Amino acid sequence: MKNVQKSKRANKSLPFFFKDEFKVSFVIIFISLILLLTTFTFDIVPPILNRGIQPATFPKALLILIIAMTLIVYYLATKNPWKIEKKLPRSFFLTLFSFILFVIVSKTLDFFLAISALSIFVAYYWGEKRLFYLLLVGIIFPIIVFVFFETILGLRFPPGIITNIYYS
Repeated sequence: MKNVQKSKRANKSLPFFFKDEFKVSFVIIFISLILLLTTFTFDIVPPILNRGIQPATFPKALLILIIAMTLIVYYLATKNPWKIEKKLPRSFFLTLFSFILFVIVSKTLDFFLAISALSIFVAYYWGEKRLFYLLLVGIIFPIIVFVFFETILGLRFPPGIITNIYYS
């Protein structure tokens, strides 16, 4: 005989605000909204002193992007619920290690080189094994970042092996 009470309880789900997906998304969006509100208190730089965009524009755009991506991840999590893992994957810890490596390489050698190494390292340990695509990510992504910061934001990269060649 089936246990009717047990099967009813198994089909009953928690309200959306008790689920982990909502809690994580809510915290990220809440903090991002607080930070977004603080960007409206930034001073406006006169056009003669402004290099690139206004100082408050980049943080606003970045925070709006974070909020939008969090909403997308939350929507996807409602369609395909997260698996509960007892242990974090090895690639997670290697990614954390790669950020430490990034700081060391960017401070000692070159920021552009550090972005390349980080891109290749993370892509490799998250599953990309094809050499062509690893090199593509290691070259194209840093160039996009460099062009974005140099032309759109009007910011220079810190001096290093590769950036000194470009700036000289």
